[in-house]
Amino acid sequence: MTRRLSLAGQLLAMQVVIVCVVLVGVAAVTVAQSTLRAEEVEGRRALVVAETLANARATREALAVGLLDYVRIAAENSRSTSGSEDVVVARADRTVLASADPGRLDEPFDLGASRVLEGRSWVGDVDVPDGRAAVAMVPVYSPRGDDVLGFVSVQRPYPGVVEGLSAAAPNLLTYLGLASAIGIGGSLLVARRVKRQTLGLEPAEIAGLVEHRDAMLHGIREGVVGLDLHGRVTLVNDEAIRLLRIPGDALGRTLAELDVAPEVADALLSPSVERDRAVGTAGRVLVVNRLPLTSRGRPIGSVTTLRDRTELLELRRELDLNRHVTDTLRAQAHEFDNRLHTIAGLIELGEAEEAVRFVHRVSTSRSEFGGAVTAAVRDPAIAALLVAKASQAAELGVDLRIAPDSALPALDPELSTDVATVVGNLVDNAMDAASAAPRRWVEVELGLVDGEVDVVVRDSGPGVPPGMEAEVFRRGVSTKGTTPHDPEVPGGRGIGLSLVQLVCTRRGGEVTASSSDGSVFTARLPVGATLVDA
Repeated sequence: MTRRLSLAGQLLAMQVVIVCVVLVGVAAVTVAQSTLRAEEVEGRRALVVAETLANARATREALAVGLLDYVRIAAENSRSTSGSEDVVVARADRTVLASADPGRLDEPFDLGASRVLEGRSWVGDVDVPDGRAAVAMVPVYSPRGDDVLGFVSVQRPYPGVVEGLSAAAPNLLTYLGLASAIGIGGSLLVARRVKRQTLGLEPAEIAGLVEHRDAMLHGIREGVVGLDLHGRVTLVNDEAIRLLRIPGDALGRTLAELDVAPEVADALLSPSVERDRAVGTAGRVLVVNRLPLTSRGRPIGSVTTLRDRTELLELRRELDLNRHVTDTLRAQAHEFDNRLHTIAGLIELGEAEEAVRFVHRVSTSRSEFGGAVTAAVRDPAIAALLVAKASQAAELGVDLRIAPDSALPALDPELSTDVATVVGNLVDNAMDAASAAPRRWVEVELGLVDGEVDVVVRDSGPGVPPGMEAEVFRRGVSTKGTTPHDPEVPGGRGIGLSLVQLVCTRRGGEVTASSSDGSVFTARLPVGATLVDA
């Protein structure tokens, strides 16, 4: 079985690899810089040679009178003494008069980007069979200096990669060798220190412990949050991230930076042991258990577990729906009983025609409201709820009506249930508020706008007290009176609006309250929202 390298061995091996990579990189950069400097030097040398030959009086006079032999001898002497690859002398018509390559004589010279015939010196480079070379071109003026008779072109080869590396190697190897020795020695010292700090565990053993801890941490259903003495998050599992609605990169950040709800933050930072403490956050009910941690007798932080108890509120929602059904059936039974008594009385009085007209009026009234509801609301469950609420409204003497511009299509069953919960509770709240007003009416407006179901319920009641717009949604707070009520009693006062807020928040929506000639409650529920698991 192959023995794995120790931590020191791994660090040493990695350091050697890093040094080799750095060596190659630095060598490449050094050679590139050396080559660039060499190119600049060769360009300047070529320019000096070209200027020397072009500005020589003998060259100018020989070119002026056509002494080609002297021009060629001068060009060859300049090439041999300067070590240039080629020295070319040409007339103003670009005809080559002198060159180290006999094949170029009397041929036109390619100036490329040079503007030497305009009297301007030029330095550049050209491609040659062996690579690239520096070229300098200098104009040759007449002895009087008023005309350009021709030009001198000097070509010098650039040094190759091997030559550049050879020039840079001595210093490069010295510095990199010194750096390698320091790096390897430092790696050994670091490895020994890390060995002591990790209690003698090798990286594979540490990784195994971390993997087991993470598997256990993220496998349990309860949320787990660890904090240090400064309130920074040291560990957190997926369930805690979900329950607290904090970002996944919470490690190392404080609760304030993560915008944790104050009530939850207070429980997490409590200096004492917390057992089964219930706190609320973002429409959820969490049960908190906190335990301080110590190491060798000194505190090092705390660990807290979080359990979600939102299921209880979900049961309340189901119970609330059952209450709506019960109240509706009771109201309808009461309404039917009263109407039957009226019809029976008319018949006993011999007013058969009046009884028929009464039945017709009742039937017309209910069919008109039902027609208005079904025309505006295509979802059967919500339409049925509104028709049923009409009986409760009639019992309270409240005029329940649908806003003229309402238009709601059929919804998926889960969204339809949530919207029905919101509509039922808001209508109940509105009817209760309007029942004590001189003018008793409740208006419901439903619509689907920009991917959201909008529910607006207005009433003629006294309105929401100033400053209570947000407080009315808190559990136990009621707009139906000043007597305190138990928020834990299903169906009791103070639970309807909090349930509405829970349903909206659960779908990623919101509900707001305001006053305008009565109360106005507006709820928005996204159609395609991903539900937060209760």
